[in-house]
Amino acid sequence: MTISATEAVLEANEAFYTAFNEKDTASMDALWARSAPVTCIHPHGNLLSGRETVMASWFAILANPSQAKIVSGGAVVHLAGDVAVVVCREFVAGTPVIATNVFVREGGHWRISHHHGSPVAWRAG
Repeated sequence: MTISATEAVLEANEAFYTAFNEKDTASMDALWARSAPVTCIHPHGNLLSGRETVMASWFAILANPSQAKIVSGGAVVHLAGDVAVVVCREFVAGTPVIATNVFVREGGHWRISHHHGSPVAWRAG
């Protein structure tokens, strides 16, 4: 059965969160682009640029034994040829985060080129 590009992107997005929650560095590494530029902005963090720098940050996060799991949901995909933008919600230790994950198609697979997580600002009443 052939799946649509949207379904394939959603599967890649879910694989990202699975790799995170299972602290699977090999899977996390395989999910990130190799040809396209790679960037990342972790919540409350600065821009990380370059595959080596970005992967080092993920490996450090995944090596942290007290790192909370992420619950993700509400993913929406926007496709533009070989680029896909996923916007979704994350809950990290009960803290709401909005995330943008940009995927590029490399060798027939959707790979992450950019991740940006930002805390959601809540306003009372």
